[in-house]
Amino acid sequence: MNSTSRSTVTGYLISCLLWCASSAAAPRIVTAEEARALHERLLVLDTHLDTPANFTRPGWDIMQRHAVADMSQVDYPRMVDGGLDGGFWAIYTEQGPRTPAGLHAARDAALLTAVRIHEMVAAHPQAFELALSSSDAPRIAASGKRVVYLSIENGYPLGMDASLLETFYKLGVRLFGPVHFRNNDLGDAATDPIKEWQGLSPLGKQLVGEANRLGMVLDASHASDDVLDQLIGLSKTPVLLSHSGVKAVFDHPRNVDDARLRKLAAAGGVIHMNSLSDYLIPTIKSPQREAALAALRAKYGEPAMWSPEQRQQVALERQSIQRQFPVARAGIDDFMKHVLHALKVVGPEHVGIGADWDGGGGVTGMEDVAALPQITQRLLQAGYTEQDLANIWSGNVLRVLRQAEEYRDGIRER
Repeated sequence: MNSTSRSTVTGYLISCLLWCASSAAAPRIVTAEEARALHERLLVLDTHLDTPANFTRPGWDIMQRHAVADMSQVDYPRMVDGGLDGGFWAIYTEQGPRTPAGLHAARDAALLTAVRIHEMVAAHPQAFELALSSSDAPRIAASGKRVVYLSIENGYPLGMDASLLETFYKLGVRLFGPVHFRNNDLGDAATDPIKEWQGLSPLGKQLVGEANRLGMVLDASHASDDVLDQLIGLSKTPVLLSHSGVKAVFDHPRNVDDARLRKLAAAGGVIHMNSLSDYLIPTIKSPQREAALAALRAKYGEPAMWSPEQRQQVALERQSIQRQFPVARAGIDDFMKHVLHALKVVGPEHVGIGADWDGGGGVTGMEDVAALPQITQRLLQAGYTEQDLANIWSGNVLRVLRQAEEYRDGIRER
C-alpha cells in the first residue's frame, strides 16, 4: 500500500470514528409507537391526583370520558388512553380558620372525601381497587384494574389531635402532607410570607414519629424549606415531594434547590415533578384577570354544586376571561426542563411524576393524563433506559412506601 492509499484509509477511519462519536452523542430517536409500547409495559403511577374534588360534581362520572374544557383531566377512559395505572388520590382540604369550628369542619370534610374515594372504588370494582401496601399496586395493575392509594394534602383536618392520623391510616391513607398554601398548626407553608414556626410546630414534629410508627410516608410538597429539612432530619424513613419543581429552572418558593434535592436523595427520598404553570415558568399576575375570575366565582358559587350546564357555561366564561387577559402558560418543554434537571442532579432513583392533575396541573401539549406517554418518549430520547423509567414511573415511590412499612414492622417486632 503506498503512502497515498495509507493516507486515504487513515482519513476514512478517522472520519468513521468521528461519525460514530457524534452519533453516540446525538439524541436518540424514539417514535411515539415505540414509546407507547414500552409505556404499556411499565407500572405507571402519579403521586398527586386531585380528582376526588370532582366526585361531588352533579352528573360527573369517573367511568365516562370528560374533557379539559370541562375542567377535568382524569377519568377512567383517559387513564386507559394514557397508560396511567393509578396513583395517590388526594384528600385535599383548603386551609381555613384555625378555630375549633374551623378545625371540626375541616376534619369532617376530609373524612367525607375519604369516604367518597372508597365509594368510588366500591361502585366500580371491575375498574378500580384500593391499595394499602407497596405490594398491592403491581398486583392490582396486573389484574387490569386502576390503583387507588389515598393521600392527605394539608394536615389542617387533624387540628390539634395527633390520634386522627391513625384514623386516616385505617381509612387507607399512606401519604401525608402536613401543610398547603398557608401555615397551620403543624408547620410553615412555602408560600406563606410569615414563618410562624420556623419549620414544624411541636405537634408537627410529634406527627413525624406517628407517621413513622404507622408506616405512612411523609410528603414535603407545599412545605417551607425548614419543614423539608426537619422532615428529612426527623423521619426514620425517606420523605417524598409528591408534586414539586426545581428552583434551578424557576425560582419559586414551592420549588426545591439543588442542595436540598441532594439531601433528600441522600436520605432515600424522591421528588415527583409538578406540571402547574405557576411553578414552572414566570407568570405575571393580571389584576384585571384576577378580579374577573373572582367575580366569576362569586357569580356561580361552589364548584361542587355546579350542574353540568353551569360547568360548561363557567368554562366558556373562563375561556373568555383568559382571552381578554392572557397569562403565560407553560408547555411540555418547560415541564421537561424541570424533570431533566432533577434527573441530572439526583438520578432516576430519586425522581418521579406527580403532575397535580385536576389541581391546576397540565401544560400546553400535555393537557390531561391521556398525554402521559409523551413523557416516556422524551425520557427515552434523552437516553434513559427502561429500568430508569420503571423507577421514575412507580419503582421509586413504591420503594419508599416499602421502607416505611419495613420500619413500622420492625418497631412491632421489638
